[in-house]
Amino acid sequence: MNFFKRNLQLNIVLIYVILAAIAILTLFPLFWLVSTAFKSATENILQSPPQLLPSQPTLANFTEVWQSLPFGQYLYNSTLVAVLTVGLNLLFCALAAYPLARLSFVGRDWIFIAIVSTIMIPFQIVMIPLYILTVKLGLTNSYLGIIFPSLASAFGIFLLRQAFMSIPKEIEEAARMDGSSELGLWWFVMLPAIRPALVTLAIFVFIGAWSDFLWPLIIIQDENLYTLPLGVRKLEGTFSENWRLVAAGSVIAIAPVLVVFLFLQRYIVPTDTGSGVKG
Repeated sequence: MNFFKRNLQLNIVLIYVILAAIAILTLFPLFWLVSTAFKSATENILQSPPQLLPSQPTLANFTEVWQSLPFGQYLYNSTLVAVLTVGLNLLFCALAAYPLARLSFVGRDWIFIAIVSTIMIPFQIVMIPLYILTVKLGLTNSYLGIIFPSLASAFGIFLLRQAFMSIPKEIEEAARMDGSSELGLWWFVMLPAIRPALVTLAIFVFIGAWSDFLWPLIIIQDENLYTLPLGVRKLEGTFSENWRLVAAGSVIAIAPVLVVFLFLQRYIVPTDTGSGVKG
């Protein structure tokens, strides 16, 4: 008995060691990026062996980046695009997912299969027709043009449909008996019940919209509408030899994503929608 218990403890320790090693390998590039951003001009960032921590930490790199390029405008553009993308994506995905989960109509399952099947189509395949459509709609060089491809997503519809399907039928029937309309049922009963799924989708959409580089690069020519990824690209062209400034700009671009994730992760908890239903 003691032998099996000792083996179990060793296996647990081994698993934690492996997970810790994977975590270190995964986080090391981010650590190196932040360390480089805080290093002064007198420190050699390419020396061997590398110096992990800055000997003279400084904010001069961030100040120079902020003053050399309109990073404030880039930050505003990215924030506006990400917030609008999240809001509109949640709205349209929830509107599409609700009838696919809770209503019965001819062809419902086939429509859902067709929507989910689009997940297998790479964006590069639809990029050209999407660009032509955006141009014909006159959305180039606009915030709406950046948001347009992300107004809804097959993954979001799939995720919210599964969340809607997990809600007990009794809750829906009780709301209908109270005289709730279909739209009122969706807004006041269903959406609050799937809040964890909504928060999860919001995080994914926010990260995707914030870090999107290819589509804004195609659709935006006005530098006043550049998002942070495009700003970092321009920063690399301006200071290609000064990797401290490039690292500082990258940290500025990454920081809001980490803040949003740390703020929203507390809301990703299961909700017991069936706790008020007695069997």
